[in-house]
Amino acid sequence: MANDINMVVLVGRLTRDPEMRYTSTGLALCRFSLAVNRKKRSGDNWVDEVSFVDVSIWGRQAEALNNYLNKGKQVAVQGELRQSRWEQDGQKRSRIEVVANNVQLLGDPSSQSGGARPAQPSSKPAYNRQPAANSYAQKPQNDYAGPEGFDDDIPF
Repeated sequence: MANDINMVVLVGRLTRDPEMRYTSTGLALCRFSLAVNRKKRSGDNWVDEVSFVDVSIWGRQAEALNNYLNKGKQVAVQGELRQSRWEQDGQKRSRIEVVANNVQLLGDPSSQSGGARPAQPSSKPAYNRQPAANSYAQKPQNDYAGPEGFDDDIPF
C-alpha cells in the first residue's frame, strides 16, 4: 500500500492583516489569507487568475510571525491541506485551509509600510567581537598562511 503525500508550497501576498488568537490552553494561532496569482491564456491575451487561500500557523512561530506579517507582505508558505466539515442550517459545509509548518518572509523589508521590523544587525563584524569574560568561547586558530602562502597559481 502506497503512502499518500499531503504537502503544499505557495508564494503569495497577504490579503489582510493576520488574526491572532489563543486557545483555552494558551496555544497561539495566527490566521491569514494569501492571494496566489498565475498567468492564464484567454484567447490571444494572458490574464491573471487569483486564488485565495486561508492559512493558519500554530505555536511560537505564530506569535513571532504575527509581528512581521501585514497586508501586502509577500511570503512563502510550506504546509499541508486540512479539511474542516460541519453542518449549518441543514446544509453540509466544508472548508480547506493550509496548516503551515514553515512561513518565510520574502521581498524587501524596507518597502513595507507599518508593522514591526527585525533588529538591524550590528555594523561590527562577528569575527571582531570579543567573547564575554566568563565565556567558554575559544579564540579561533589561524593555522594556514592565507592565499599569500601558496606557491602555485590555481587555474580557476
